[in-house]
Amino acid sequence: MSSSPALSARGSRLALLVVGLCWLAVLFDGLDMFIYGSVLPHMLREKALGLTSGQAGDLGSYATFGMLVGALAAGTVADRIGRKKLMVCCVTLFSLASGICAVSSSVAVFGLGRTLAGVGLGGLLPTAISMVSDYAPRGRAAITIGLLMTAHHAGGILSAYVALWIVEPLGWRAAFWVCVVPLLFVPVLARFLPESLSFLVARGRTEEARTLAGRYDVELPAATGKASGAAWANLANLFRGNEWIQTLLYWLASFGGLLLVYGVATWLPTLMRGEGYELGSALTFVVLFNLGGIVGMLVAGRASDRFGAPRISAVWFALTACGVFLLSVHMPLALTFVVVFLTGVFLNSAQTMIYATVSIGSAPADRATAVGWTSGMGRFGAVFGPWLGGQLLAADQGDWGFTAFALAGVSSMVFIGVAALRARPAGDGAGRKLVTAH
Repeated sequence: MSSSPALSARGSRLALLVVGLCWLAVLFDGLDMFIYGSVLPHMLREKALGLTSGQAGDLGSYATFGMLVGALAAGTVADRIGRKKLMVCCVTLFSLASGICAVSSSVAVFGLGRTLAGVGLGGLLPTAISMVSDYAPRGRAAITIGLLMTAHHAGGILSAYVALWIVEPLGWRAAFWVCVVPLLFVPVLARFLPESLSFLVARGRTEEARTLAGRYDVELPAATGKASGAAWANLANLFRGNEWIQTLLYWLASFGGLLLVYGVATWLPTLMRGEGYELGSALTFVVLFNLGGIVGMLVAGRASDRFGAPRISAVWFALTACGVFLLSVHMPLALTFVVVFLTGVFLNSAQTMIYATVSIGSAPADRATAVGWTSGMGRFGAVFGPWLGGQLLAADQGDWGFTAFALAGVSSMVFIGVAALRARPAGDGAGRKLVTAH
């Protein structure tokens, strides 16, 4: 029997419920993540809180440092207390932290708010990925994760419109008040989101799992023969035998991928303004970039279910590097729009397919830890990317920002490509080996 829940035809409504609620949670995650980059040109123009380009890069790194902490902690915590409780806590945390940003009177207080928001943002994403992996129909895990991640980019699009429609008339603080609204979603999430069946079984809560499975007419996942034990036991499982090589390859690929994702997400509007585009056009780039992300998630997810997530990720990173490098060249506006859209298609889904590979190939008891630590190691790159962009802008070397981000894409292509060549089909019921096709 597969270690993942096998959904019956009627039980598919449980998958829809889980994916729908997680989609909304990740939508708010994307809004909160991208809002800083969307309002940053306005804050720099108005010299809000006395902000400089160098400080702006530091603030972007504060949020991603918080995400690093959240992602590293989330896997272990979720494997111990449950995915549902952690998701509720994460949405609450990043919503309240946005309130701190809205009322901040100094760069230090604003930075504290962004750091705390980052902890919640970093913890939510790998947890939501683990949740939908548990309930994804057999053989459809990558496309289900891709569908979930479209919410992140829908949040990015929403952030651009918040900046365009609210910031100009009401000021930058109003944008962060909008990011407090997800607090209203917390009771809904707590009431209707079911706990992970595989988590319940792994923790020995079999009766609770059996009741939930019966309510939605789904098959109860098989016990793996072990429960989540000590806090570091699940992490140690990622390094047993030769798996440490595969684990490190994915961590390194994630580092370059998130350096690229968050460097571009933070600085795209500002860098494009530096290329001579107006603020309205710069925010249009954010919309196109995230629209491309939505398309890319669906295309990459479907392709990965057929050809293997690591192979698709490697090709996507190569195409991303080309697109990001082209953005350093001043082109006609229409052509630039096309390049930004295509870059969004490949960049965002390339990183997500790393998560998909790790999630699909992990044992249920270790899944949140595996995805969380892959995401967490990548967050070191996410911290470095915004800081690097700020330093280059402060030195009046903005053109080199796109080149540096493109090189990060090349490095991830190499690491994920090597991982794809090394991967073998899973041969055991626990699904410990990372797979190239499923």
